[in-house]
Amino acid sequence: MTIPDTGVRVEPGSFRDPGNRVFHRGEEVLRGLDERSARDWRALSVTDFFRQATARGQIVGTEELTPTPVDAPWTAVLRHERIPFVSHPYEWSSAMLRDAALLHLDVLRAALEAGFTTKDGSAYNVQWRGARPVFIDVGSFEALRDGEPWAGYRQFCQTLLYPLLIQTHLGLDFQPFLRARVDGVEPDQMRRLFGGARRWRAGVPTHVHLHGAMQARNSAASTTDVRAQLRAAGFSRELALATVRGLAKLVRRLDHRPGDSHWSDYQRTCAYSVPDRQAKEEFVDRAVAATGPGSALDLGANDGRYARIAARHAAHVVAVEQDPAVVDTLYRALRDEGETRILPLVMDLADPSPGGGWRGVERAAFADRARADTVLALAVVHHLAIGRNVPLPEVLDQLTALTATGGSLVVEFVHPDDPMARRLLANRPDGLFPDYRRDAFEALLARRGRVVARTELPSGTRTLYQVVVGG
Repeated sequence: MTIPDTGVRVEPGSFRDPGNRVFHRGEEVLRGLDERSARDWRALSVTDFFRQATARGQIVGTEELTPTPVDAPWTAVLRHERIPFVSHPYEWSSAMLRDAALLHLDVLRAALEAGFTTKDGSAYNVQWRGARPVFIDVGSFEALRDGEPWAGYRQFCQTLLYPLLIQTHLGLDFQPFLRARVDGVEPDQMRRLFGGARRWRAGVPTHVHLHGAMQARNSAASTTDVRAQLRAAGFSRELALATVRGLAKLVRRLDHRPGDSHWSDYQRTCAYSVPDRQAKEEFVDRAVAATGPGSALDLGANDGRYARIAARHAAHVVAVEQDPAVVDTLYRALRDEGETRILPLVMDLADPSPGGGWRGVERAAFADRARADTVLALAVVHHLAIGRNVPLPEVLDQLTALTATGGSLVVEFVHPDDPMARRLLANRPDGLFPDYRRDAFEALLARRGRVVARTELPSGTRTLYQVVVGG
């Protein structure tokens, strides 16, 4: 169904369900429903299940616009609570993916008990309020028809369960698997990974090998035929509930605890003295406070020390860190604290998430989602410029591109004689980085904004700058 040109922007990732479509009008997040989806929504909206799950924050806040806008080509239009930052599952840590899976199953279980089900089981149905997951695909709910299986089982396996099995049983980071395919990990790939003795690991016999065998056996049958067979076999809501409970029990067992990594004890092993750290914290606090409430982005967040400082003033903070183990530790701490303003994400700044899916825009690139009022780039520049061979002007181009016009870039320059910089330069050919100097760095900053504050840390080998971008 085509939406007329009324100033709305269609969400590129919302097109696979013809019964509903998400679009944006200014800052509003709206969802159009066709006649059948509107009936399902109106039945759902008056249930205790939906009201209670929304009140608990499990399902995104939703209301129907009444009357329906006259220019809307839909039977009903919903307005959703706006989630501060949209992330992708391959940017989550293992504990985040596990909690997203458990939320999905908890919502599905309660929906089944209330006479509803969900059309799909994708990890993309979940987003985050800080460290709290929230189910966002309200258009996925439909009335339950007895005798039919959960239509989302395959998606749930491919985008949630299989990545958790890979992480827990094989000790492999799941993020590259999910980033490679928007539809997740295929059963055929899982069977190759879990052959031999591995085929008996928890969850593998049923959800990998048996699932794959049944899928192959029914590959020639239509969806209608399979559903008819299940109805004839006596498949019921009770069996569906038992399946969901079994999946939840399995997922709770898949609690992977990453071991120590190079960056997991950064605060102890880094080169900061106590006076340096105190001066740095005070500078960051003043800079974020001066920018005012809004969004903040902490690049290279590590244990979240500066993201927490930013959260004193910003409405929400996205804390980006390359090491999945470090992000997982930070997420668990934030979750246990009930933090709803800081979202930790796994991200390599030298290889950030690209656009993906259909036409490369179904899942937006990180650079298209991450523009913030305050950007913290602390102890990052030297890793990109020296460690990853990114030219210094390009490093600053990227940092300023992520900063809203009139917003603040808080950036740290580690001098060439700093112990960390010397360590990075030690194995580099002489003369490879002739422009990595403070005067060159300051000249580049001046061409990209207005330096409104600067401080040299007491050690004398690191300088902090606050730059108003476009100012």
